Amino acid sequence: MCDDDSTSGSPGRRALLVTGAAAALTLNGVDFAAADDGGGTARDGGRTGANGRTETHEADETGETRKITGRLPTGAPDYVYLPVEIPAGVRQLTVSYTYDRPATPPSTAGNACDIGIFDERGTALGGRGFRGWSGGARTEFFLRADDATPGYLPGPLNPGTWHIALGPYTVAPQGLTYEVTITLHFGAPGTPPVPSYPPQRAKGRGRSWYRGDNHLHSVHSDGKRTPAQIAALARAAGLDFITTTEHNTTSSHPAWDGLWGDDLLILTGEEVTTRNGHVVAMGTDPGVFIDWRYRARDAVFGRFARRVHRAGGLVIPAHPHAPCIGCNWKFGYEEADAVEVWNGPFTLGDEVAIAEWDNALVAHTHGRGRFLPAVGHSDAHRDPDVVGLPQTVVLADDLSRASILDGIRKGHTYLAESATLSLTFTATGPKGEHATLGDRLPVHDSTPVTLHLAVTGAPPNSTIRLLTDQGQRFTAPASETTTWHTTPANAAYVRAEVRHPATTAGVPGPMAAMTNPIFLGRG
Repeated sequence: MCDDDSTSGSPGRRALLVTGAAAALTLNGVDFAAADDGGGTARDGGRTGANGRTETHEADETGETRKITGRLPTGAPDYVYLPVEIPAGVRQLTVSYTYDRPATPPSTAGNACDIGIFDERGTALGGRGFRGWSGGARTEFFLRADDATPGYLPGPLNPGTWHIALGPYTVAPQGLTYEVTITLHFGAPGTPPVPSYPPQRAKGRGRSWYRGDNHLHSVHSDGKRTPAQIAALARAAGLDFITTTEHNTTSSHPAWDGLWGDDLLILTGEEVTTRNGHVVAMGTDPGVFIDWRYRARDAVFGRFARRVHRAGGLVIPAHPHAPCIGCNWKFGYEEADAVEVWNGPFTLGDEVAIAEWDNALVAHTHGRGRFLPAVGHSDAHRDPDVVGLPQTVVLADDLSRASILDGIRKGHTYLAESATLSLTFTATGPKGEHATLGDRLPVHDSTPVTLHLAVTGAPPNSTIRLLTDQGQRFTAPASETTTWHTTPANAAYVRAEVRHPATTAGVPGPMAAMTNPIFLGRG
């Protein structure tokens, strides 16, 4: 799968592996130890292997460098591994890479290639050897015992076979020519840092509604903001909690030291970014890494969903109908705890996600199936992305990781575009029966039920909609209070929306807020 138009030490091809994970190509390796003169003194020059290929290297008092050039064709495997033999005594490992970007025909994807690294513990699925991933956000990174580039994990640089991981996301018809430069710096290692992780609870207000944004990116993946900037924006947006969710790395987990407080709970997680959809692992134990190197056809997602659950987190498929390559959710919802139906400023993809989610709600009526709550997150990366647009508002016993996750799991949530918009939505029966979001009002099918919706901070000229398993049943200009009467025989569930003014006749306007459903009937 690898054509080697080598000018400086082509690695050649070694093995194409398909082992219960996405197809992967392992190239011939790079051996720094082979450049020693027997006594450990590096020499300049090069060597020619048995296959006739030449590997050049440079060395001076600052370090020793290899440059590897190769070419990947259209249809290359998802991941290409370049083994690197690391000798003892390395203080710092630095890697940079480039690749060509030839012009392509209209509507044809050009070259895009991600990068990461695994240490001497190997590349086996599960990520035991994982040491970092920057996707396509960086062209260079370093690792030391005491520090690393954001996206990468500091720690020992043990001798052995490390692997640089290339991820050819898209490849142009002309192929993708890459150059990887590896530099080793020798010397005494530093002391690995002791991570300081966010606490599991904040002061809070007791049982209350808490606002959060659980899909955020910083400089630790492809975002442009620092954790400090994100924390400040979260407070300015009126949020009570946030979750750090970098693409395929946990390097941000210890990066929030001093940024939490009585007013802000910070949870750790990851956006597991596969080639068949993205999933937010929300509220996992700090430092727990969830592998992403598989597709739906590999039938291994359940293994990693269980790992999220064992780590105390929630499995939340993200933007399931986003138009980007690899973003559509293909793994199904059997292992999911909630689904992100609203991602950033409201789009057609969100509208489709909400319609799909609503269609599945009927499976929970009359006790059939499992209720999958809806959540909304900003997915903010950089200016002008708005942290807290949208936000998930959770009814929780306190401002703690356990209570917030429990509230989301139960569907005790609504979604809003900002903290200026608040609502309550309840159902009552004639004998004092009461239910709120995500709950069931257990009355007979013929029992009269009253729905109460109270909205404050609705946008000007907005409308409210009440929807059941039959679709929209009530709409009116937004007001502070609205009541509507029905029976369980007529409505298996009811949910509410607040919409901005319509811009196209016959099509609802963009979402301003929406609730999870209240189920009616004994079930």
